Amino acid sequence: MKIKNLLYTFLLFNFFLNANAQSLSVRQADKKYNNYAYADAIKLYENAIKEGSTEENVFQKLGNSYYFTGDLKQALKCYQELFAINRNQEAEYLYIYSQCLKSAGNYTKSDEILDIFSEKAPLDKRGILFKKNRNYLDDIKANSGRYEIADAGINSKDSDYGSALIDNKLVFTSARDTGGIIKKNFKWTNKSISALYAVDLMPDGSISNPVFFHKKGLKTRFNESTPVFTKDGKTMYFTKNNSIKGKRGQSENKVTLLKLYKAILINDEWSNVQELPFNSDQYSVAHPALSFDEKILYFASDMPGTLGLSDLFKASINNDGTYGKPENLGADINTEGRETFPFISNDNEIYFASDGRPGLGGLDVFVAKINNDGSFEEVQNLGEPINSKQDDFAFIINSKNRNGFFSSNRENSLGLDDVYRFTEIRKLVCEQDLMGTVTDAETNQTLSNVTLSLFNEAYQFVAEVVSDQNGNYIFPNVKCGKKYFIKTSKTDYEIKEVPIALKRINGKTTLAIAIQKKFTPLIAKQVVVKTTKVNPVIIKSIKVGTDLAKLLHIPMNFFDLGKATIKKSSEPQLQKIVDILNQYPTLKLDIRSHTDSRQSAENNMVLSEKRAQSTKNWLIQKGIDGNRLAAKGYGETKLVNRCADGVKCTEQEHQQNRRSEFIITYL
Repeated sequence: MKIKNLLYTFLLFNFFLNANAQSLSVRQADKKYNNYAYADAIKLYENAIKEGSTEENVFQKLGNSYYFTGDLKQALKCYQELFAINRNQEAEYLYIYSQCLKSAGNYTKSDEILDIFSEKAPLDKRGILFKKNRNYLDDIKANSGRYEIADAGINSKDSDYGSALIDNKLVFTSARDTGGIIKKNFKWTNKSISALYAVDLMPDGSISNPVFFHKKGLKTRFNESTPVFTKDGKTMYFTKNNSIKGKRGQSENKVTLLKLYKAILINDEWSNVQELPFNSDQYSVAHPALSFDEKILYFASDMPGTLGLSDLFKASINNDGTYGKPENLGADINTEGRETFPFISNDNEIYFASDGRPGLGGLDVFVAKINNDGSFEEVQNLGEPINSKQDDFAFIINSKNRNGFFSSNRENSLGLDDVYRFTEIRKLVCEQDLMGTVTDAETNQTLSNVTLSLFNEAYQFVAEVVSDQNGNYIFPNVKCGKKYFIKTSKTDYEIKEVPIALKRINGKTTLAIAIQKKFTPLIAKQVVVKTTKVNPVIIKSIKVGTDLAKLLHIPMNFFDLGKATIKKSSEPQLQKIVDILNQYPTLKLDIRSHTDSRQSAENNMVLSEKRAQSTKNWLIQKGIDGNRLAAKGYGETKLVNRCADGVKCTEQEHQQNRRSEFIITYL
């Protein structure tokens, strides 16, 4: 990538400032580097190397300069030299080195470097995502082959990218040489500054010659890029260098950053150009996108509160023309890397570019469905040919005809960045029909009217169906690549829970389920419990679904905070459960462990699973047959009160959620 890197590399740049250079060439190069004049810096650093310099600082900044200007091939050479000088580099260099290795197709070496990166930065989401998705290339391959792409026919030898549609026009960003119309060069690359151009899209598929998308009110003295238009074509949001009354604005460090602007079309002229209120001289805001209902503006920024080098944010657009406070889209979307160039489709999907997720190299394009509550479903890589070993970004799509455009600096391109057109021939929807037959485990006869409930991996309810007269059931359109649980329920039959993992491929999965008939009638029983250290008590009645802990008035928490070892003080209470199980040898239990919402959901799920298994093992040690016991942790997925993440609660309220349950599943 070239000019577009301006947004998300300012923060990264500060990270890479190192010791003062010694030679004159290095001092001059550092000065250019500090002013983001990377093209000039590259020449000076190369001269320093020719003069014999082996300073880490030189190779670090030369590699960064190539990386920031999108020349990953040359950046890779610099990082290889850097790691030859000293393998013990900071974690961020490891990550960028891995990205450059991918750009050369060396995924094996890249994965090795990512393993080292993960060890050095264990809390970094980029490393966590890599470790969770070690087969990411297989997933990307499964998503590939869904697009037909071609050159858009608008490209120059310079940088062309960031397109948008208005009426029958394609508006895009270009840094092409205009032969004197734009006379200033951009120091980042020593190329002409970028401006907005437009072409007409003809019904026969041809296009007109590019012309300036430049009307009164818009200026070309500063970089302009990445516009987005309202459906009526009367409002445009776009990115431009910080400028105040035609003069360049600067940060405290004397750097001109990026801002978002709004313009209104009046009498065929763009007027009332105003910057948005959440801009700042101290950070960049860029690359706008609109929700389908045009009530939310999405954008990229490195403003305070970002998780990484640049994050995606959103802000509401109020009816009176004001804007809500920007909200970070959160860790479901953003990483410690670069998230940028958002686009919202009419299907309410967010497409964006990222180098923080497992991909093919550089920036890859990803997509996630936006739910009605604003949350996001699984983020997926679009696969090839949209993504390549280089930077791929600025993806837009027409949801009706499935045509669109994206930008890339892939190999064999005409210029530094090119715009490509595409047609999507198959949607990125992976679903399966989960089906099968329910039978009697003894007679093998098919069973009708069996209720089957489907739960996801977090044990959240998904769907419920009933087997037909032939014992057949089907859960249609279940998401691929996920783990599920099916729980059966039928009068006079034992409850059964069956796990199933669906492959990441469209089609169907067949799962036969055999359930055991109950031989003990499901009736209420008067039970006299002779408990240790407790006087005999009468339990009114027990039945399938009863929680013994509640009936016996047993405190539901047997563990210290954050621990999975049963407290000695809790053993007398658990002995009551042992007495019940000994008195009724056919009784079976489902041990369920729950946590409060403090700590992460992932940690809570692990902790609750350990606690459930610890409880089961304790009962087995007391002589209870393990076949009579099931155990499962639910983490914080089944809170009994309002105390979810971020809600201020008392310790007593949190205590209500930290509980163990002993559900009778068979009498």
